[in-house]
Amino acid sequence: MGSIDANTAALPAFNAGVDGSFQPLNPDDVRAYLHKAVDFITDYYANVESMPVLPDVKPGYLQEELTASPPVHSAPFDVTMKELRASVVPGMTHWASPNFFAFFPSTNSAAAIAGELIASALNTVGFTWQAAPAATEMEVLALDWLAQLLRLPSTFMNRTSAGRGTGGGVILGTTSEAMLVTLVAARDAALRRSGSVGVSGITRLAVYAADQTHSTFFKACRLAGFDPANIRSIPTGPDTDYGLDPTKLLETMQADADAGLVPTYVCATVGTTSSNAVDPVGAVADVAAMFSAWVHVDAAYAGSACICPEFRHHIDGVERVDSISMSPHKWLLTCLDCTCLWVRNAHRLSDSLETNPEYLKNDATDSGEVTDLKDMQVGVGRRFRGLKLWMVMRTYGTAKLQEHIRSDVAMAKAFEGLVRADDRFEVVVPRNFALVCFRIRASGAMTEQVADEVNRLLMERLNKSGKAYLAHTVVGNRFVLRFAVGSSLQEERHVRSAWELIMKTTDEIIIVCVE
Repeated sequence: MGSIDANTAALPAFNAGVDGSFQPLNPDDVRAYLHKAVDFITDYYANVESMPVLPDVKPGYLQEELTASPPVHSAPFDVTMKELRASVVPGMTHWASPNFFAFFPSTNSAAAIAGELIASALNTVGFTWQAAPAATEMEVLALDWLAQLLRLPSTFMNRTSAGRGTGGGVILGTTSEAMLVTLVAARDAALRRSGSVGVSGITRLAVYAADQTHSTFFKACRLAGFDPANIRSIPTGPDTDYGLDPTKLLETMQADADAGLVPTYVCATVGTTSSNAVDPVGAVADVAAMFSAWVHVDAAYAGSACICPEFRHHIDGVERVDSISMSPHKWLLTCLDCTCLWVRNAHRLSDSLETNPEYLKNDATDSGEVTDLKDMQVGVGRRFRGLKLWMVMRTYGTAKLQEHIRSDVAMAKAFEGLVRADDRFEVVVPRNFALVCFRIRASGAMTEQVADEVNRLLMERLNKSGKAYLAHTVVGNRFVLRFAVGSSLQEERHVRSAWELIMKTTDEIIIVCVE
């Protein structure tokens, strides 16, 4: 349905100026286009539950439907919206679907969408405070608000009751960026500490994480220049519920130090992707302190839960770490992209990342009273990232956000109960937060290897049905299904429907296996 016929092309596509000139921000067009976009969004959320979660399309399908060459002539906005509905939506994996249980949730809310829309319209570029005072101040305020909800110590705050703090925060795109910038800061500090001339000593620097740590950590280490031979992945097991063992960490770091290496950085995770394991933050910090190594806490998913007092203990000891990040775009109703990073000493970060060309110099920066967010990220330019986060917290308040978290955890707990009540299944690791890791258990003549294949088949059939979408992992060398509760539209009925589908599909698979 790619081409537009000559009659359609002749229709006016936009309102022109008095002289017939192109006006991309003509007020009438802005109002009309955005009204239609809002109608599309509202209709999408009203109907997404009935759409197949996974699309049935092939690579390259969109070029075939919309043509591979860009249009020369303008078209009415209605044509654009028609093609969006007819070709783009059917090719989407619907993360917004209440039947989406894969990976971790990508939550959203009316307040976040409104904030994103307004931020896009304002289109400010906030590299320095002077370039965008309100955008910078809003980001500082939103981060300090969220830090208070997490009960982070004042050392992580941008501003305290005594004035500007020594710590601070920045909103980045993803956890990968948070890891990268803190790795760079830790690298530079370790090189200075070890007396290296420039980066000549970088091959002696070593970094550490559990084998359950997200793969982006190891990618970020390579980007930061660490020798892959010095990136330590410490094995975990069921004895620690797959969390990092401080004793093994100490043994590994000490062995490296004895061999002349410089322990530089430890990543502790609160809510690993595979199994939602929690590394003991305080104990990890104590070990790292023996070597003056930087400790970063990756709480991308589960950090949102820590706004609830009953989950806050998972980050106990945070006052002794150097940085912590969490992603409200995963579980705190704030759409992508929004990863919040706090550091205990902002200068350690900015010293490694700042750039100060003549054309960016200004009195506000020279005063030392402001934060130039360009100096806490990889790039220079940045969008108005704090607005949607502030709008979510301001609109819903702490109580509603906590209610949202607790509701998801309750639904996951109910699903866990259903799994445990069926002897054909097992919960592989203790449930943390709103993720249940389960599988068809090996029993009778079914070996673990056969069970792996049966579970893989179960996942494939569930996903192909379009009625649910689950992802998998491998835990303890076993193929495991992950059931992540948390889509913004999810209700208990969706969880129960998914379980009924799982049981029905399992019945069919087992009958085939027996035959």
